Amino acid sequence: MTRLFDDPEEFAATALAGFCAANRDRVRPVPHGALRAAPGPRGKVALLVGGGSGHYPAFLGYVGAGLADAAVAGDVFASPSTSAVAGVARAAHRGGGVILGFGNYAGDVLNFGAAAERLRAEGIDARILAVTDDVASAGPAERAKRRGVAGDLLVFKIAGAAAEAGLDIDAVEAVAQRANAAAVSFGVAFDGCTLPGQAAPLFRVAEGGVALGLGIHGEPGIREEPMKPAAEIARMLLAPLLAERPQGHAGRVAVVLNGLGRTKYEELFVLWHHIARQLEAEGLEVVDPEVGEFVTSLDMAGCSLSILWLDAELEAFWRAPADAPAFRKGNVAPGEAVAEDAAPQVAPAQGIAPGSAESQKAGACIAGLLGRLAQALAEAEEMLGQIDARAGDGDHGQGMARGSKAAAAAAAEATRAGAGAATVLGLAGDAWADRAGGTSGALWGVALRGWGAALTDAEPASAARVAEGAQAGLDAVLRLGGARPGDKTLVDAFVPFVQTLRTAVEAGTPLADAWQRAADSATQAADATAQLLPKLGRARPLAERSLGHPDAGAVSLALCARVVAEALREA
Repeated sequence: MTRLFDDPEEFAATALAGFCAANRDRVRPVPHGALRAAPGPRGKVALLVGGGSGHYPAFLGYVGAGLADAAVAGDVFASPSTSAVAGVARAAHRGGGVILGFGNYAGDVLNFGAAAERLRAEGIDARILAVTDDVASAGPAERAKRRGVAGDLLVFKIAGAAAEAGLDIDAVEAVAQRANAAAVSFGVAFDGCTLPGQAAPLFRVAEGGVALGLGIHGEPGIREEPMKPAAEIARMLLAPLLAERPQGHAGRVAVVLNGLGRTKYEELFVLWHHIARQLEAEGLEVVDPEVGEFVTSLDMAGCSLSILWLDAELEAFWRAPADAPAFRKGNVAPGEAVAEDAAPQVAPAQGIAPGSAESQKAGACIAGLLGRLAQALAEAEEMLGQIDARAGDGDHGQGMARGSKAAAAAAAEATRAGAGAATVLGLAGDAWADRAGGTSGALWGVALRGWGAALTDAEPASAARVAEGAQAGLDAVLRLGGARPGDKTLVDAFVPFVQTLRTAVEAGTPLADAWQRAADSATQAADATAQLLPKLGRARPLAERSLGHPDAGAVSLALCARVVAEALREA
């Protein structure tokens, strides 16, 4: 179990601070992440990598010449927020654009995608690199649904080398995407991992057994089998990867044997002894193999094997020099560290401009509504967690309570500063996403920010503008989250809410009445999700367990809609 911590909620932040202190000659701390102490030249493409904490050396250990320019870290096993990703990306930007690299998980897809949109709006060319190497999570025909696991190292190393070589952002992106398409991974686990402050592991493997295909957060795998000798484990790891060997491939491969946190190096070397022999028997030539810990899962017992099918260009970038705290290859010329007082820009330089009197009044109303939402979600935290635990990790209620509380506080502070409705709602959305974490936090963040963008700080928040904002928030969720009605997500409640609200407002119905009708539609739709099977996110592999139970995200959205409806009626 994880034993060394103070406040479990501060574990990730404290670990980040400790990493930066231990590597102060190599990295510079910034809020939520770290930069190279000696940045690349002006005009260079910057590679930002990141994801949840708990996976070291991923992702902080990759920051260095020839690899990543920066890393952003979320809470343990939780995506960093949109504003955190955007802030670290701004700090890393050298003028050539930014590649945002992450493992393909719902929360990361949302937050990195929303951050890319925000950066582009500021004039920074930002591209997305979602690693999809885990063959256990989806078949070849559904490559885009695969999780990102230890293939992260292979893909990021090649992308970082391409950027270091001075390629422009189009070329770096093309090389990185080709590397991702050529990477495959498969893992096994012997025992689960324990989150800081928790008394039991996230999952358990039967004593004397091995679980095949688990994800690095403990997501379900393919099956469990009795424990086998190392030679047989090697065959189990290799078989699904060799099945995806490209037709006509020349046979040169980059290979990473990765420990998940509790499997010791000598055990990995025993396993590599058999893997190397079996690869040779298959006619494959291994180029610069890596054996060790590269993408861990706290104290999970297990390992994964990753193969990248090389061509000449990919091989050159894989073998290129790199020098990061947790990964070194060849010799890198020393760079010049930036002086501590030359602080990079992390957040946009902006204050809160006062809104008009009418918009300030609307902003105060929004802040009051968010305060009521925070109270209601705190009361519903346990109920929402129980619903989520049916097929998820049971943290939805906690995330909604934390996010809404932070949003209410941010809105109240913005109101005191004289902000108008658009600014109040946008800042509340950022705070919700920052504090809630996970997929639901990201969704609420982009929804509220999108909603706020449809309002203004100069004009009254009319019913028509409120309805337009609802549509803008929904559009942002659909665009960045990728869910559609029927996927068993909050979208199933959000779509009928917005459709009903817009129809009623366009017909001239007063806002309070229109909102009540929309809340009723959302509630009915949320209840109906009990008959659906989840098609996205971590609940997808446990779909049958959720049948007969509504989706927690849809239920919480409908609850919020009802709370606002009640407040509007009272007003």
